[in-house]
Amino acid sequence: MANIVALVGRPNVGKSTLFNRLTQTRMAIVDSTAGVTRDRHYGKSDWNGLEFSVIDTGGYVLGSEDSFEEEIRKQVQIAIEEASVILFLVDVVEGVTPMDEDVADMLRRSGKNVMVVANKADNNKRLESIGEFYSLGLDNVYGVSSINGSGTGELLDDLVAALEKIPLEDVDDIPKFAVIGRPNVGKSSLINALTGQERNIVTTIAGTTRDSIYTHYNSFGFDFFLVDTAGLRKKGRVHENIEFYSVMRSIRAIENSDVCLVLIDAHEGLESQDVNIFSLATRNNKGVVILVNKWDLIEKDHKTILEFEERIKRKIAPFTDVPIIFTSVTKKQRVIKALEAAVRVYKNRTQKIPTSKLNDVLLPIIEKNPPPAVKDKYIRIKYVTQLPTHYPTFAFFCNLPQYVRDSYERYLENQIRNNWDFTGVPIRIFFRKK
Repeated sequence: MANIVALVGRPNVGKSTLFNRLTQTRMAIVDSTAGVTRDRHYGKSDWNGLEFSVIDTGGYVLGSEDSFEEEIRKQVQIAIEEASVILFLVDVVEGVTPMDEDVADMLRRSGKNVMVVANKADNNKRLESIGEFYSLGLDNVYGVSSINGSGTGELLDDLVAALEKIPLEDVDDIPKFAVIGRPNVGKSSLINALTGQERNIVTTIAGTTRDSIYTHYNSFGFDFFLVDTAGLRKKGRVHENIEFYSVMRSIRAIENSDVCLVLIDAHEGLESQDVNIFSLATRNNKGVVILVNKWDLIEKDHKTILEFEERIKRKIAPFTDVPIIFTSVTKKQRVIKALEAAVRVYKNRTQKIPTSKLNDVLLPIIEKNPPPAVKDKYIRIKYVTQLPTHYPTFAFFCNLPQYVRDSYERYLENQIRNNWDFTGVPIRIFFRKK
């Protein structure tokens, strides 16, 4: 189960400032990733060795001030449904407002783990006034200053402790595939094509506190979990047309999967939002298969597929070693081929290459084409090994790791791909001091 922390609260209480502090100011941050259509509202953070995702709801409030209240209510409802822990931000300077009381009422009834963050407590006088927020009926009020960071250490200590207490779902160690993409590209149709026949569904794993998010598919020689995306669960009172909803669902589906099936619409091609969704999957180091859906509706000749593939690869570069399958989900054309590609990508993502084999193959290649010298300093790579991570990560040990250029890193990645099958899988490379 992915650890998702949502920041909720009315406008101008400092959600974005706290988001920036959580996702940018610590050395252990993995990276800050573009959301589905907007940047800077989804990031990764790490505290005391525990990694978690942070979502800033503030950036998704649309329209004029008149619509703020309704949008905030919707977002709190979504956060209650999707997040592991909720950070409810309030403003020490302004004190408790009617909107704070409304949000607190929703959170109190949810039974979710909520931490009240009394922001802008950047001097002792303000810190002393945080007691009034206990009137909201929620435990755990933390006085912090998002701008200078005071109080955030204690907040994060308790946040991590709360995340560690949330039991992980006991899901068998078989592949987990997520179907992701923009609205109306055919995600629900693909899910229905796979799960529509009752005999294909073996069992549904009950979640710990939420509805299940994994559906077991065992048919036609396949055995995997389908990670719940749009269409598999009740939405409750949430309105689907708000952007924040699709962002939360995409993030959660991606993080709980091994391989993402990214659906795009053949009529529209790969649009910028599709590229963002693709990037979201690759930056989370997930395997990827691109499915070009509604292909039966396209007029084509012998060049159409090649030209379409080239256009896609230009837009997703530099990571272009990705299977692209042309499907019609409603007619069940090449759906089995798509699953075969996903299984292959899963195997590629989990393969481990012996250290001796890596060095036997790569060191002669490196010797023939060594890293270019920088400022008369010669870089010598002595040794390479695959690190014990959940996705392919390689460490190259050398005398001057700080001088290795990005272009040479891409060259090494290409050499790895030329010698071993990592199709559909992002590769991470690190240079370390020998």
